[in-house]
Amino acid sequence: MGYLYISDCKKNAVKRYRVGEQYGIVVAGRNGAGNRLDQLDGPYYMFVDHEHSLCVSACLNDRMVKWTDNAKEGIIVAGGHGKGNNLTQSPNPTGLFVDHLGTVYVADCGNHRVMRWCNRAIQGNVIAGGNGGAEHGNQLRNPEDLSFDQRGNLYVVDYGNHRVQRFDIQK
Repeated sequence: MGYLYISDCKKNAVKRYRVGEQYGIVVAGRNGAGNRLDQLDGPYYMFVDHEHSLCVSACLNDRMVKWTDNAKEGIIVAGGHGKGNNLTQSPNPTGLFVDHLGTVYVADCGNHRVMRWCNRAIQGNVIAGGNGGAEHGNQLRNPEDLSFDQRGNLYVVDYGNHRVQRFDIQK
């Protein structure tokens, strides 16, 4: 039987429900809005891996936080250094994807780019956009979400330009 994960942005928490059951349990962000490791602020997007580890894009904290199954607090896996366009920063992160190696891919909405954060990295690298929020083929404006196909092509919801873009990247 599977699980359903729901992000409650009002309570700044993520709940997990067993499919078919009425009540869920809080699996991330138990203590309201804030910047401690047991808190989230703006958990709009999330990614769940096969081990039930949860990676949450805490948009208002400018960071991505990983919560392992049954964890009491999260671990910052990307961002967390405030607003700005340095490679250690990710203001207003939105969509994310985590691959089998633990690499985190983030739609860095505030900087009009997509970043890749290798497992345990202290900074990310830009893999798409990041060269101004405009409408040219190599630019993004407020990227909202992302995903990969089976061939490794990156698809980005380019919200500000009203399109979905495909990028051929080398992992």
